[in-house]
Amino acid sequence: RPGSGDDTRAWGPPCVTDPAGQPTGESAYYMCTNRNKQSVTIDFTRPEGQELVRRLAQQCDVLVENFKTGGLAQYGLDYASLSALNPRLVYCSITGFGQSGPYAHRAGYDFLIQGMGGLMSVTGRPDGEDGGGPMKVGVALTDILTGLYASTAILAALQAREHTGRGQHIDLALLDVGVACLANQGMNYLYGGKVPQRMGNAHPNTVPYQDFPTADGHMILAVGNDGQFARFCHAAGQPGWAQDARFATNAARVAHRNELVALIRGVTVGKTTRDWIALLEQHGVPCGPINTVRDVFDDPQVKARGLQIAMQHPQAGSVPLVASPMRLSDTPVSYRHTPPQLGQHTDTVLTRHLGLTPEALQTYKDNGVLG
Repeated sequence: RPGSGDDTRAWGPPCVTDPAGQPTGESAYYMCTNRNKQSVTIDFTRPEGQELVRRLAQQCDVLVENFKTGGLAQYGLDYASLSALNPRLVYCSITGFGQSGPYAHRAGYDFLIQGMGGLMSVTGRPDGEDGGGPMKVGVALTDILTGLYASTAILAALQAREHTGRGQHIDLALLDVGVACLANQGMNYLYGGKVPQRMGNAHPNTVPYQDFPTADGHMILAVGNDGQFARFCHAAGQPGWAQDARFATNAARVAHRNELVALIRGVTVGKTTRDWIALLEQHGVPCGPINTVRDVFDDPQVKARGLQIAMQHPQAGSVPLVASPMRLSDTPVSYRHTPPQLGQHTDTVLTRHLGLTPEALQTYKDNGVLG
């Protein structure tokens, strides 16, 4: 949108500053999701803007939109309109509740979906405990997962097009993704008939698989099988636990969860987190610290994997960004562009792809169609 663009550009502080310390108008939130993109500002509420978008869509393989259901039809930019111009177009619509159903008209935000989709009902401490109650995840997880599902669906549609010659419409809903990502919790309910409850950091199907207190904080113990449990018991100086009928198998440990957790807590407070991790790693027992975000970027493994990178921003100079987690041996990820400034590539894109002359671009700008 000319003049404003993506709402998240203003979702700060913190914001990116230039070398003189002055704000650039780009929030850290915006910077986290827009690398390698180009920014074009077109007012498609106007017929001239709609025509420019249609001309671009005729050259595209994929279009992704996240307007309310039916919102683009009034502009002739919906799937039916654009696929008539470009039958090979893969058109991905991302909405809160999908293209059908009684909630289809509603706006959807990640926080709402975490509540409505059940995730908050299994996240947080149980009622009756200090801090008990439903809790959202600390990042917009449903938004992120919907993006990942979208990329997978788009790749599937492109592969199908190789056989059919046709594109198709992808209908992705945040709520659908939220329900799908209930994973074992959803299946526990469907098969067991018991509504899953909040368990803090504990796992409903595996014990011990949670945080435990140490002499100087907490650590995570993530035992996934009976062999790992036996090794933990040996390292902790309690080999008898692995022979105890209450704890010898995972099913028994789940049944006697409270007894075992209390015993383990009585032992783990005797060493520091660092000492426990060093000891348990020697015995092949999965464990780890609970890092702050600062700790994460200081972690030697994170540094070795190069998960923080720097790129040159046209206003701010060198800016830090988080690297892609995808490691491809033959076609490594290319960091081409920092997240773009609003309308940074309007002239370039419309000249290259639509052949607009400088005079035509200026006329569009004078008429308010381009930003």
